[in-house]
Amino acid sequence: MSEPAALPHPQLLLAVAALEERARAADSAAALAFSIANDAYPLLGFRQALVFDAAWSLRAVSGLALPSEDSPYLVWLRRAAAWLATLPAGDGPLWVAAADADLPAEIADGWQEWWPAGLWLLRLADRQREPAAAVVFLLDAPPDPAIAAQLVRLAGTWGYCWGVLVGGKRRWNWRPGTSGRRLALVALALLCLLPVRQSALAPAEVIPEEALIVAAPLDGVIRTFHVRPNQPVRQGEALFSLDDTTLKSRLDVAAKAVAAADAELHAASQRAYDNAPSRNEIALLAGRAAEKRAELAAIRAQLARVDVPAPRDGVAVFADANDWLGRPVATGERILLLADPTQPALQINLPVADAIALEVGAPVKLYLTTHPLSAIDGHITETSYQAHITPDGLAAYRLRAALDGRPDEARLGLRGTAKVYGGWTLLSYYVLRRPLAALREWSGW
Repeated sequence: MSEPAALPHPQLLLAVAALEERARAADSAAALAFSIANDAYPLLGFRQALVFDAAWSLRAVSGLALPSEDSPYLVWLRRAAAWLATLPAGDGPLWVAAADADLPAEIADGWQEWWPAGLWLLRLADRQREPAAAVVFLLDAPPDPAIAAQLVRLAGTWGYCWGVLVGGKRRWNWRPGTSGRRLALVALALLCLLPVRQSALAPAEVIPEEALIVAAPLDGVIRTFHVRPNQPVRQGEALFSLDDTTLKSRLDVAAKAVAAADAELHAASQRAYDNAPSRNEIALLAGRAAEKRAELAAIRAQLARVDVPAPRDGVAVFADANDWLGRPVATGERILLLADPTQPALQINLPVADAIALEVGAPVKLYLTTHPLSAIDGHITETSYQAHITPDGLAAYRLRAALDGRPDEARLGLRGTAKVYGGWTLLSYYVLRRPLAALREWSGW
């Protein structure tokens, strides 16, 4: 019967337990790396200890608070870390002797200058058994088997704590040919082929669907407004009036001219009985009298149009009456709109930079500034082929859309953001469309 294996010395177990307690007490990966690099010295008596993370970036050096200075040793150590990453990863620690290792020339020269006879590489794994960090102990000889066994057990605690402190996220191995990289490439390719619908955001305003333009009936100056902005009016109700001072003066002059022309015609008629030349003037004076009567009738007709009535029921849409009072207007100049508030529509200014292919009937969603959390559905009814300059100085295409269901919250004059939808395309094209357009505009390719 074989003899049982010798148990570790109690002092060794107490030292290992103390190191585990310090590892669990670390509140950051930097604190844990400092503990690993310095607190294990009583067990191994190493020349130096180096702690690397999973990417083989130096995190701690025994005897240094922060390995941030660019000394010749630390510069060479970065090259040595790249060589250490190529060492085979076995199931346990790895002893590498300088005399037996096949070292590159730049590594061999630095080893001979700064490192002892060998190194003991201890890899740390997290909870998912993925590489988390690595510890390199620089020694003159391999460690005692009993101490090495306890440090291997301690490495499990170090790796677990390291994984918790850095977030415990699973790391993919991105080396060529690994399944993780192939899976990620396949997922990326499928994501690029995902069909999405093109869409664009643009400022929008609620306008009347069929507005009637009320224009100035003749040249003049607006004297007064009988309605307020957005006031409901009925057919025949006065909207505004033009100043009639000039017309009344012309009417008086025209009336006197008619009276004078009639008097001349009557005098010529009296003289025509015994004066042949007077008979010849009758036709001319009669025509002149008719002309004056026509001018008088025209002035009276203009006076009748000074007060402009509403041609139908609706809402008077204009900005401010004070903008028009005392202002000269020309015949046919638009003064206000007469709209039906129960038939709202939508005007969209789609910026040229965000333009997508749109057809009549394309869906639209309107988010009003007064109701930003609810959308109003609609569809495109008219598209423009030529861009115009908006009041904000942007080039945009003007679109018109009809709102579905005649919603009550779509009050005339309200503004918001419209989301217009185009055809279906691939996600890769949707994401790269604007960068490619900007690149083409910049490079001319």
